[in-house]
Amino acid sequence: QVQLVESGGGLVQAGGSLRLSCVASGRTFSRCASWFRQAPGKEREFVAGISWSGASTYYADSVKGRFTISKDNAKNTLYLQMNSLKPEDTAVYYCATSKGLRVRDWTSIAEYDYWGQGTQVTVSS
Repeated sequence: QVQLVESGGGLVQAGGSLRLSCVASGRTFSRCASWFRQAPGKEREFVAGISWSGASTYYADSVKGRFTISKDNAKNTLYLQMNSLKPEDTAVYYCATSKGLRVRDWTSIAEYDYWGQGTQVTVSS
């Protein structure tokens, strides 16, 4: 059984930093993986993705230059380093693994089959 467990969320002031972690059990991060987020009243949106090899990363324009996605296959862990946080980054953040070895549309929820339970990130102004 595959399980993804996120951690690292919390309350931070604008301009601060947080690092989210997502530990996988039952499946390694040898597939593509991504972070999504969902704010109250809004749809879940793509934040960042990383290829199965880790060689390629992809970001939403809203976080480019501030967030960094990475993974440690030996630890079966996916990370999201978030710097220069803004109040509009407030959301529940989810990690997800892709159905296949490659992703055609990183922003499409349909590309992913396993999701974590989410971790809350709140950025105060």
